[in-house]
Amino acid sequence: MQAVFWLVVLTLATPALLITGSRVTDTDVGTLIRIEAFTPIGLPLYAALLVLLAAGAARRRREGWRPRAVGAVLALVGLGLHAWWFSPQVLGDNPAPAPGAAHLVVMNANLYEGRGDPADVIGAVRDHHVDVLVLEEITPVALEKLDDLGLAELLPNRIGDPDPDVAGTMVFSDQPLGEPALLNTQFRSYRVQVGSLTLLAVHPVAPVDPPAWRRDHDVIRDEAVAAHADLVVGDMNATPDHDVMRELDDAGFRDAGELANVGWQPTWPANHVSIFPLLPPLVRIDHVLVADTLASLGTETVDIEGSDHNGLVATVAARG
Repeated sequence: MQAVFWLVVLTLATPALLITGSRVTDTDVGTLIRIEAFTPIGLPLYAALLVLLAAGAARRRREGWRPRAVGAVLALVGLGLHAWWFSPQVLGDNPAPAPGAAHLVVMNANLYEGRGDPADVIGAVRDHHVDVLVLEEITPVALEKLDDLGLAELLPNRIGDPDPDVAGTMVFSDQPLGEPALLNTQFRSYRVQVGSLTLLAVHPVAPVDPPAWRRDHDVIRDEAVAAHADLVVGDMNATPDHDVMRELDDAGFRDAGELANVGWQPTWPANHVSIFPLLPPLVRIDHVLVADTLASLGTETVDIEGSDHNGLVATVAARG
């Protein structure tokens, strides 16, 4: 029984320590960057370890309890550390919107090389009364299907271009759009004026290529600061735990979900497609970031059948 006990402990502790180590070091090793995306999973892993080791120590009061007690203390430390990292998602001030400020509903969706169901996208736009829609990995065929279902009537203003592969990024709006500026990211990202607001619609490369991933995020952060952006929206291929997202946060661009204290809202991998078909959504890589000009009234995810991302809908308004 002791062998089984310690085997279970090892099974829980190994991924927990890998996740914690990757979060602490902010490494440039691609595999560890991707493991870091799962940082919130450390909470249930360390909680399970704490219960298991504490119970084991309590049952062995006369002998063999010390290793279990030490392990329980270490599990408690790990649990506390991960709770501290996660706490901004559920705690903190959320500045109120200005009295009478109009609400703006922003939606982001990665269509997974055009595989995302266009009817689900249009349904979400209608149901949530979306004002601004940002789509990544939109292909010419997907765009044609969206227009056939009425996207051009719902959101008549658009910028960007589709792409047969993964580089296509577009913005659709019920408000006038300014002349777009193409950012120097590997996939297409844009700066565009939406009414009175400056929007960055972005899609940095995934951390399978860490130098390119960091370079894309540097471009996005520098542009957001220089352009005094109000919104940064897109599949960021990074979670709130990655240093590139923490740097955006430090620069004044806060996640709308974090501001509203909505908690864990993973968006990937979804719908049992792509490279992890057995996993439910576990990581939060799709974001609506707001500057201090805007207040967040909340976010929610929406299912887009066929895509490996859930859509993300955020409601914002001018800050009071």
